[in-house]
Amino acid sequence: MSENQNKPVIRFEGFTDAWEQCRLGDVSTSFSGGTPTAGKKEYYGGSIPFIRSAEINSDVTELFITQEGLNSSSAKVVDVGDILYAMYGATSGEVGIARISGAINQAILSVKPNAGYDAKFIMKWLRAQKQNITNTYLQGGQGNLSGNIVKDLEIKFPLKDEQTKIGSFFSTLDHTITFHQRKLEKSKIIKKAMLEKLFPKNGSDKPEIRFKGFTDAWDQCELGKLGNTFTGLSGKTKEDFGHGNAKFVTYVNVFNNPIADSEALEAVEVDSKQNEVQYGDVFFTTSSETPEEVGMSSVWLNNSVNTYLNSFCFGYRPTEKFDPYYLAFMLRSSGVRKKFLFLAQGISRYNISKTKVMEMNIPVPSIDEQVAIGNFFSTLDRTITFHQHQLEKLQNIKKSLLEKMFV
Repeated sequence: MSENQNKPVIRFEGFTDAWEQCRLGDVSTSFSGGTPTAGKKEYYGGSIPFIRSAEINSDVTELFITQEGLNSSSAKVVDVGDILYAMYGATSGEVGIARISGAINQAILSVKPNAGYDAKFIMKWLRAQKQNITNTYLQGGQGNLSGNIVKDLEIKFPLKDEQTKIGSFFSTLDHTITFHQRKLEKSKIIKKAMLEKLFPKNGSDKPEIRFKGFTDAWDQCELGKLGNTFTGLSGKTKEDFGHGNAKFVTYVNVFNNPIADSEALEAVEVDSKQNEVQYGDVFFTTSSETPEEVGMSSVWLNNSVNTYLNSFCFGYRPTEKFDPYYLAFMLRSSGVRKKFLFLAQGISRYNISKTKVMEMNIPVPSIDEQVAIGNFFSTLDRTITFHQHQLEKLQNIKKSLLEKMFV
């Protein structure tokens, strides 16, 4: 084996030595745990956290055991900083660093590195190799690893200082990823809550939460009296798509986005007989496999020419003044979505009637309140998009570096 095969592609400055291959069992001590007999009340409800395989990356546990429960079983206590490796079931191959001192069950292998070997470095290597390990050892329907399999894994190690540097680097990267994950989840929770609370429900003429300065009752107006409908592409065959100087808004684009993505369009030939979409138009999906997904809406905020709507949606062009962002999120509010659910008809596939949609009442506040609500949701969506993009970017960086910073 050449010396270059014992060095990673990317290294921190100052490190040049070749890495040494070692068997994990030769550079660490390990043990698995056990479970106190179920049903014995004296074994449970104590002060010792009982860590199960789904909790190896958590700082809390669902169960606690007593000292008597620990003594009566093969459960063993791990220290903060020990490597925890899941061996059984759906979590096989998952790995973490113990955040609490607690007892582990038989589905977890605790690994404590010897002096000169860094726990975070080993953990990151095991995490990077999860797919290889499970593909190699969990074939033929077998769902479990074993302590011997893990101890026989061969890892290439640099000197301790480089191990520590690599382990710390990936820990910092993981913290940043977790930060964006939490911000993303929190923003989505806020959006879901506000889609209920910023719009009237249960026949009320006022929402539960309002921005300062707004007190007037909201109107309830039929969609059909506030605008007109138009059809999507018609008279086309599959040969017409995938080329041409025109574009069309796809079903998926409408389904996924309250504000249609003007970059996610597909090509079609220019056709003067088709309805071109305009700024402020609303698109509605007409069918789906579940009633909960029928009538998803999207607002078009672009002035491009030769752009059409797909044939599985219909368009709606307001004739009254609306804030387009208010319109986009109002139509996806929980109260309005329930009305679409009520209109969905079908068995294996569900459809809505365009006529019935136009008879639907929607809540309409003053234009100033529309603008305030629209600005709130558009800002919140930008925050969600930012954290989503950062998360994807960091995950791609991590995946690449896990390949290039280990041998």
